Amino acid sequence: MLNNRICKYIATLLILAGCATTGDTPRSDVDWSASYDASTAGTPYQMYGTESAGYGTESDSDTAHKMTVLLPLSGPNASVGRTIRTSVEMAILQNAPKNLSVSFYDTNSDLSNTLSDAISQSPDIIIGPLFADNARTIRDNRPGDIPVLSFTSDATAIGNGVMTMNLMPTNGIETIVREMVSDGIHKFIIMAPDTESGHLMAGTAKNAASIYDLPLIGIFYYTEKDPESIKNVGLAASMNTARKSAHTRARQVLSDILINERLTALEKSNLSMQLDKLSKSETIGKIPYDGILFLGSGDDTKSLASYLRYYDVSSRDARFYGTTMWDGSSVASDLTMSGAKYATLPPTDEKFTQTYRQISGTAPNRLSSIGYDATNLAIGMIYSDKSNASYLLDPSGYIGTDGLFRLTPHGASERGLRIMELDGSGTARQLRAAPTSFISPLYNIEQRNITPAPAMSLQTPGIDPDDYITLPERMDFKYRSKTVGANITDQPTIQKSEIVEILPEDDSDIVIRASSYEPIRLEPVQRSYIEEYEIIEE
Repeated sequence: MLNNRICKYIATLLILAGCATTGDTPRSDVDWSASYDASTAGTPYQMYGTESAGYGTESDSDTAHKMTVLLPLSGPNASVGRTIRTSVEMAILQNAPKNLSVSFYDTNSDLSNTLSDAISQSPDIIIGPLFADNARTIRDNRPGDIPVLSFTSDATAIGNGVMTMNLMPTNGIETIVREMVSDGIHKFIIMAPDTESGHLMAGTAKNAASIYDLPLIGIFYYTEKDPESIKNVGLAASMNTARKSAHTRARQVLSDILINERLTALEKSNLSMQLDKLSKSETIGKIPYDGILFLGSGDDTKSLASYLRYYDVSSRDARFYGTTMWDGSSVASDLTMSGAKYATLPPTDEKFTQTYRQISGTAPNRLSSIGYDATNLAIGMIYSDKSNASYLLDPSGYIGTDGLFRLTPHGASERGLRIMELDGSGTARQLRAAPTSFISPLYNIEQRNITPAPAMSLQTPGIDPDDYITLPERMDFKYRSKTVGANITDQPTIQKSEIVEILPEDDSDIVIRASSYEPIRLEPVQRSYIEEYEIIEE
């Protein structure tokens, strides 16, 4: 199966190479970034209603126009393809002039012939495909002046006039990281699926954390839907082993003192109360972060949160955050996830939802509404007085069925997102509405510049059992404990400006250099605590 797919892919590259004017380089008559200036963004265009952007002045002309739609209309993804096709046909029936012809192609059939046939028709614009490999093939081999409105969210598959209408992962991640900063989170960790997209999403979050000056101190990867892998990640992130060890050591110290030392009644009472308090728990010590960003599905997040609670980490210790992958998942009905936040698209336009339901008998999904907007945007481009690039890449953007969006010269989309909070009832309430314009820039991260993030062990100074018990002062040194669980991988860098020169009082050449200097305060010696030794003179 895989070999057949690879062979078809190679065949497609060879066949579509004929569409290029010189060798393997596709013809590109359009500089898609020539006049783009994000700083000129103004009020976005309403795609629908009385204040809509309109469809230009050519709608009554006799000029024939063509639109090509590439979707999986058979095979395992046929249901998704048919969902988008319904919304495309709906937009055509509502808004397309009579001189526009639309052709649908099944990307699940012979890929080489399908894409070759589609491009040979010289369409004004292509809607689709759904998957990255098809989008990449079209981008690399079609004439560069034919714009493509795809549905992939893979930044490596777009560009050179191939754009995506889908939500880019960077949008949601940057939005929720910004919310974490607004909430006053001091340090956070990431839990992500151990997949290519999971590593890229973690890379995005790492980049966002750097931009917004939010310390990231751990990245943990787990195998999706694997209880054992998820359990191990929960154990590692909770520092449960170190916290248990510190707890055991603290109890041992208190017990040893109560058994072996001569104590006053007050000291004995105080130590006994501490031991009794420790007996009611299994761990001591706080986790070194106060925020967790989950980058996986709602089901995996629910399992991770369950194991974290089992290992004595709850939403009281660290606030939980997620992405659009939580939308509509079972995580919303988990009472222990109450208070968790995530970023997602605004609600789909109700009028579109009702019409779609009447036509298809089913409720639309996000790809349905995105397909509807893509079709109407394509119609607007075809009949607009503007150039294709100027229309599609208007920095002011558009208001569609899913709210504010715009396309960028590199092919990515930017969408306005809202912040939701779970309440444990199975629903979520809106905390922060989605922005309604790009006048103030929404994003600083471009997905094409993201690199996968490697796993990062939890950076922590560890847990010192002595910090959680109070001993009689004369016993502090005798019962000193070791710190457990320490793992500080980032050592502070000494800047030249931090170097202090300490000169001796005389004129010697000795100079002591130290990154920071504080005189040591000498405690007074209590001679009653010094053990007696017999000195034998020989």
